[in-house]
Amino acid sequence: MSQENLPIEHLYFTETSLEQILENLDVVRNKIHPLLPEDDGVNEQVFPSVCLIGLGRCGSNIALDVASLVYDARSSYMREIESQEILESEREFRPMRWIRKHLPIEGKDGFKPVFLIEPIVLLGDLDKDIEGRIRFSNQEGRAKFLDEYTKLQIMDLSEVHAGGAGNAPILGQYLAKIILNKDATTFRNENWKHMHSYLVDSCGIKANQSRLYFYIFSAGGGTGSGMASEFGLAQQFSYLSKTFDYRSDQSQMADKRHSFVFEPIFTSGICILPNISGKNVEISEALHINAGRLLTKYISEEWNFSYNEEREDDEVPADVMERIRPWNSMMLISNDIMRYAEEEDGGDADSIDVNTMEKYANQYISQQIFNILTAQAVTTDYDEDYFRRAGIDIAETIRLDANDLFMSLAGPVAVAYAESVVSEGTRQDTVDIDDLFCRSIELPHFNNDTSAIEGVSVLPVESDKYRESIKNFRKSGYDASTLNNLHFFKNCSSIVSIISLPRDYKLSFTALNRLKMHLNRLCPNTTLKRYALVIGASANLSLTTLIAKSPCLSDDFLTLMVAYMKRCFARDDYRYTDEIENVILKMIQEDEFDEDLVDKYFTTYENPAKILDTNWYAIKPMYEKKYRELIDNNQRFVSINDIRLDINNVRNAIKYLREIYRHRISKTNVLSLNI
Repeated sequence: MSQENLPIEHLYFTETSLEQILENLDVVRNKIHPLLPEDDGVNEQVFPSVCLIGLGRCGSNIALDVASLVYDARSSYMREIESQEILESEREFRPMRWIRKHLPIEGKDGFKPVFLIEPIVLLGDLDKDIEGRIRFSNQEGRAKFLDEYTKLQIMDLSEVHAGGAGNAPILGQYLAKIILNKDATTFRNENWKHMHSYLVDSCGIKANQSRLYFYIFSAGGGTGSGMASEFGLAQQFSYLSKTFDYRSDQSQMADKRHSFVFEPIFTSGICILPNISGKNVEISEALHINAGRLLTKYISEEWNFSYNEEREDDEVPADVMERIRPWNSMMLISNDIMRYAEEEDGGDADSIDVNTMEKYANQYISQQIFNILTAQAVTTDYDEDYFRRAGIDIAETIRLDANDLFMSLAGPVAVAYAESVVSEGTRQDTVDIDDLFCRSIELPHFNNDTSAIEGVSVLPVESDKYRESIKNFRKSGYDASTLNNLHFFKNCSSIVSIISLPRDYKLSFTALNRLKMHLNRLCPNTTLKRYALVIGASANLSLTTLIAKSPCLSDDFLTLMVAYMKRCFARDDYRYTDEIENVILKMIQEDEFDEDLVDKYFTTYENPAKILDTNWYAIKPMYEKKYRELIDNNQRFVSINDIRLDINNVRNAIKYLREIYRHRISKTNVLSLNI
């Protein structure tokens, strides 16, 4: 699909010259894998299989912390190989204690395993001083880390905009559209065209081996919430453009190593939801409206891409290109986690400060990324001596690759996590598998043995009610009927479970079956269940479960989404009553969907002025002028009005919720002619 014939909805710039893409990739490769003096000048290093993209202040901080943990873990264990000195754990901050306890220290035959799963980390913000904020922060050892962790790259986008998005996602989205619609070769900062080729132009070609992309951002902000989905859409657009490009010129290339191949990439948003409950929280805050906009936008796009049966012709590539969604799935992590973790740890949940909450959030997300990485990491992601040192038989592991995740996870996803210490020689029957499973779905809390934050990432229902349900689950001897009537579990469409074991610990067949039994009974209507068994990447027995689609029926998700619809779409007659909330719940639950109700209660387009405390009509021309100045082509002009969500987004979002609300699988009946 040529640049000239792109669908009008998507004017994203894509580099069409394969040679130029390869040149740009070589520049990125040489940055993240610097050539040594003895090398012959040809860099044959492959790209890591995973890329983390942190957008906005919150997203870039979390991605930076993940990279820091990886770097610290590597440095610490490399030092231990050379020396027997053990650092005093009291001097370490909590996430570092977790990762040190999570990784094996002693290896078989005196060898010590080294954690070397190092993703590429891209940081982007609409803040002119993003590099200064990162480079000159007062964290000890930060300068050395930035110099040595070459896989971390900063996307300096300040020439398009040198300030934030003013806590308005529509402005963050519009600025991201300017960045992505502008010819990457015309940026003064040449690094951007190289980053653009890595992230957007080259996904799916053999020269770029990265297959999993995680976008980390805060849903309640303006920059991350607005930019993340636009960056994801640009990447999906470039990938699908190649999928539907049947030109023969590439197939005739002499060097087919670099041709496009149909190899699924898996992309996921990791979305931090704002705190919506507590004594000092008001539901009308802009943070909640911003998050609701993102959730509404995403599930309406997911409906249009995966479920919409009203489209005219499935076989027309242009039709598919107009219905793309930004990610295969979106993992939801609520900031309420931090409050409950503090509460369970003996602190005062209502007085927890912002910095502590952010630190806990970063740790929880780091844990989940770590486990997902270990579940799919390929041998090229490790140091060549890793498996020899660790004494790991790679044949014993079952990994999840991008294709597994691509086929297993779609739509909103929640995480459940817990771990247990199993020392060398621990008998298989001494680990309480029932307790491990229960801890993974409880309200978030600290594991005092490992410093991990355990629990579920989004609460299925209100906290007191859920705490009581979990208590009954334990009292009943883990009878799933006390929990599986919650929509969060009952309507789950698919599950991916990652079980990580220390190298010398064998999980008994009975224990593994018991874990599967718990999952089957808790989520009785799942269509697809996938399991990954990872051996040797952890010092503890850990269980990560990814719960797909049904999290959109959780209280947190519905509350944020409906709050946004009411604030920015509701007709004046209904903005100040509870009628809209009740009508949306009715529309989800009714057997027949009355679409006329959507037109009755909602206006045609969202009104951004309902979030901003200033004159929207004065702001609009300022940003459109910026677009015209930076992209001097009237045919490629996009008005900020064109990216407003409309009533179809509301309608499709409700249809998606209806689809998930009714999710059931029929039980297989054995049929026989031998009567």
